[in-house]
Amino acid sequence: MTMRFALPFVLLALAGTAPAQTPPPDNPPASGTIEPDGTVHVPGFRLPPSIYLSEAAKKALPRTPTDPEEPMMRAVAAGQAGALRQRMPQLVAPRIDALKAMYKVTTREEQIAGIAAVRATPAAGIAPGNRGKILLNLPGGGFIMGVAGGTGMMESIPLAGLVGVEILSITYRQAPETIWPAATEDVTKVYRELLRTYKPQDIGIFGCSAGGLLTAEAIAWFIHEKLPLPGAIGIFCASGDARWGGDSQSFARPFQALPPRDDVRAYFKGIDRSDPLVSPALSPPTLKLFPPTLLITGTRAFEMSATVNTHRELVKAGLKADLHMWDGLGHAFFYDPALPESREAFDVMTAFFRDRLKLAR
Repeated sequence: MTMRFALPFVLLALAGTAPAQTPPPDNPPASGTIEPDGTVHVPGFRLPPSIYLSEAAKKALPRTPTDPEEPMMRAVAAGQAGALRQRMPQLVAPRIDALKAMYKVTTREEQIAGIAAVRATPAAGIAPGNRGKILLNLPGGGFIMGVAGGTGMMESIPLAGLVGVEILSITYRQAPETIWPAATEDVTKVYRELLRTYKPQDIGIFGCSAGGLLTAEAIAWFIHEKLPLPGAIGIFCASGDARWGGDSQSFARPFQALPPRDDVRAYFKGIDRSDPLVSPALSPPTLKLFPPTLLITGTRAFEMSATVNTHRELVKAGLKADLHMWDGLGHAFFYDPALPESREAFDVMTAFFRDRLKLAR
């Protein structure tokens, strides 16, 4: 064991003492540079599809650089974010209809605690043992385009059909109309209402992207408010760190042949993102109280580093936390239901919530 760990240091020492030689033809000299603080200027390189991807996923990889956030950013710049958000259910309706047919789920719009919501229910009915249990979905959308009838259903319909439980998705307040903690306050209102009907251990909360971070923020808020905590949570395509930092924040967009972009979401404008209620992953005392947590990401996703670090901090805090990563896939990859990897991800979610919430099959 000692030799295994010592070997890299021996090699580094040899590298510093060996006589200079002309590199062989198949091992060209380094073309990048490293700054005094350790910042690396990475030379251009080819990034082939991962050998671990399914053939369907390889075929689905983009062939031209496409920025999925560009329409959203244009809408914000033009002052049309709210209008585009309202249109989201209509824009994605064909995809939602296909998911409902695929997973045999029905949906209905409703209001809960004055907040717009959509409920996804298995068409075959709910098993008797699951009628007193529910999952609360917080939709993704960059804290700008999260809509229950849009991204909320893309996340909830497959899980409702596979788990056999009702899922309630909500449209919480977002930017640019509001800033933090508006979304957290809305989630808390809904959660308090659910507690009137459901036991806390029979409630699960999950979300992807902004909804994943919001899930973590909501738990920190519940702890602050001394509310009983849900039985389990899912932080998908996200982390418990609103800084969205780490290596993947730098390489994710270049991996998509897109220029880097360092922007602070409007939802957190002027907010201290190191606050434990904003970034619970930075607060060990908060994490110690978290319920069992499932984290999901891909190695080409911009949140990957923050997700991995959140899992690390949860484990350090003594929590039961599971981390699942898919090599070669990017942010919110399971939004594409045709990928075998998407079904794998939903199967992981299904097994997790069934186990933690003691759901019937």
